[in-house]
Amino acid sequence: MSSPLLTPYAGPHLSLPNRIVMAPMTRGRADDATGVPHPLTGTYYAQRATAGLIVTEGLWPHVLGKGGPGIPGLVTDAHVAGWREVTGAVHAAGGTIFAQLWHVGRMTHPLNLPGRATPRAPSAVRIEGEPIYTGQGDVEHVTPRAMTTAEAEATIADFAAAARNAIRAGFDGVEVHGANGYLVQQFLAENTNRRTDRFGGSRTGRLRFAVDVVEAVAAEVGPERVGLRISPHNPENEIAEEDPEGTYRTLVDTLDRLGLAYLHVIERGAYGALADLRPRWSGTLIGNFNGPHPTSQKAGEVVVAAGLADVFSFGRHFIANPDLPHRFATGAPLATHVPSLVYGGDAEGYTDYPAALVPQPTT
Repeated sequence: MSSPLLTPYAGPHLSLPNRIVMAPMTRGRADDATGVPHPLTGTYYAQRATAGLIVTEGLWPHVLGKGGPGIPGLVTDAHVAGWREVTGAVHAAGGTIFAQLWHVGRMTHPLNLPGRATPRAPSAVRIEGEPIYTGQGDVEHVTPRAMTTAEAEATIADFAAAARNAIRAGFDGVEVHGANGYLVQQFLAENTNRRTDRFGGSRTGRLRFAVDVVEAVAAEVGPERVGLRISPHNPENEIAEEDPEGTYRTLVDTLDRLGLAYLHVIERGAYGALADLRPRWSGTLIGNFNGPHPTSQKAGEVVVAAGLADVFSFGRHFIANPDLPHRFATGAPLATHVPSLVYGGDAEGYTDYPAALVPQPTT
């Protein structure tokens, strides 16, 4: 029986040769001073162009949203030119590629920012547990500065401008990163949003930033080119959501009417987000587990076969298996990536993982 992941997908706005998505993964190889992508980035993504859809690593829409060393941006003409090389390589290899727009909010440090600026966030709530990685190693988090209302509005405009740059750079669309405890989710969560202006207070207020970002990006490039990634009830980066069901049902109900390219849902935590949100979303839904270990082919097949998602995204498997769909189709063994080579560096651990050997016919 053929794997449901290997069947084509034809949705309202996406037509994909298979249902295997390459999930966004930070690789930290951009020029740290400029945010321009590494010269090998085009090769890296083109090697993985047999994925039904590629979603890039997160790209900052404003330099204060940069989360660490080597994180690329999508703000300047140099960024656009660099990413145009990448999209050209992917398209030449027959692939489809979306740019993920990623503002980390409080999840950064002055050592990562120009002029040692203080990170900005919805509220001045410091991360107390895990350290933050910088070019000078792991350090304790600082207390972020709460954004003013005007700064929140300007950040929404930054997302829209970055989306426009993505289309200039040849991307097929963009994904707004609203998951994993970064800026958008910091506005959604009760423990990180203690605001009293229109971006806080009630559930409607906490939802406003996410809704405004998605609406602004959709207005800039067309809703059919926009995806949103969420991770309901995900405790990552010290997020605590008191009412994930109410928050995300309302968010999905509000955004479903826009006709977006897709909703990308990370299933993590006690809340069964895929089963709960699938009936509320009329468009394409991408499932993901993003757990401590790479998700198995079987797990993705179960989700798609059950109708909980239309397609499924895999992250770490794509690091060491550039031809992952081929390996799923043929049963070829999966290679294991080297954790120490995930972030930073050059070709090693980036573009030097080989494709599986295709068996030759016997004579």
